[in-house]
Amino acid sequence: MARLTINGKTIDVDADGGTPLLWVIREQAGLTGTKYGCGVAQCGACTVHIDGAAMRSCSVTLDSITPEQKIVTIEGLSNDSSHPVQKAWLALDVPQCGYCQSGMIMAAAALLQQKPKPTDEDISTEITNICRCGTYNRVRAAIKQASIG
Repeated sequence: MARLTINGKTIDVDADGGTPLLWVIREQAGLTGTKYGCGVAQCGACTVHIDGAAMRSCSVTLDSITPEQKIVTIEGLSNDSSHPVQKAWLALDVPQCGYCQSGMIMAAAALLQQKPKPTDEDISTEITNICRCGTYNRVRAAIKQASIG
């Protein structure tokens, strides 16, 4: 049995310690906004925040998380889509198919937490999530817009 703090709530989960956090979040906690993409931490669809840092949850095992660590999923970013990144995503109509967008939004939110006014180079360096639809220009524009207001 493991104890996790996800989106401000403490939950007990019964899973093998080697289980990827992604599957614990989706199957044990019932939070399906975090998506499975590649399973090898390359695409970023599974990005969540662990103590404020963007992490690819498919490569983080349950036994590597302590009860004190705070996990935030897309469902916990804001309860009404009022986070500046979410607002910019909507205003600029960023998603096409939308599958990767929860991971993109979580990566962007973590970047803006670290660097409130990121440069193009910062965005290129930090946002390594893959969007198969190719919405990268809109992603960059939304991050810039979110950094303003």
